Amino acid sequence: MSVRILLVDDHQVLREGLRSLLEKQPDIEVVGEAGDAGTALELVRDIRPDIVIMDVNMPGVDGIDATRLTTRDYPETKVLALSMHLRKTFVSEMFKCGASGYVLKEDAFAEIVEAIRTILAGGKYVCSKAAALLVGDYIQVGAGGNAKTQLTERETEIVRMLANGKSSKEIAVITHTNVKTVDACRRRIMQKLDIGSVAELVKYAIREGLTAADS
Repeated sequence: MSVRILLVDDHQVLREGLRSLLEKQPDIEVVGEAGDAGTALELVRDIRPDIVIMDVNMPGVDGIDATRLTTRDYPETKVLALSMHLRKTFVSEMFKCGASGYVLKEDAFAEIVEAIRTILAGGKYVCSKAAALLVGDYIQVGAGGNAKTQLTERETEIVRMLANGKSSKEIAVITHTNVKTVDACRRRIMQKLDIGSVAELVKYAIREGLTAADS
């Protein structure tokens, strides 16, 4: 019986390339494609693929949220994350949401078939570059650190206020500083957490439970 694959990526050229590669395998069948998470979730519901190859970054609902919904509602469907970004936050969040593998797009054509077979055998697949990040996090946690404890009490407070919709000006008033200081602190926080935008920072805060009421 063929392995049934759903391809989810907002770049059609990449989907076509992966389809062409996968269809050369006698035991792999691409049963659907989607360019956004909404369509992907509908297809998962309708065709119940064995594996979803899920782009992490897409417009609207991203691959992280789509993976969470897929693994929650259809646990028999596995998710293989596909990303052009090598960021600790993306790798860790995808696995937290139930993904069974993580492959960089730059290595996809060399590794995707092996990743699929590893996941089907019940294992987890992590490309070598992402694995290095996870090992680095493990060593750091073993030394007494993690993403939360890397932040100072003031930085955690600012993340919470940003997640609750406070502007830099409002935060400056609350913390008795100035806007430039708040903006500099925000940039430092994003660098520490390897986060590239305020939107990602807000998502981080929500996932880490940092959206309690401000003082």
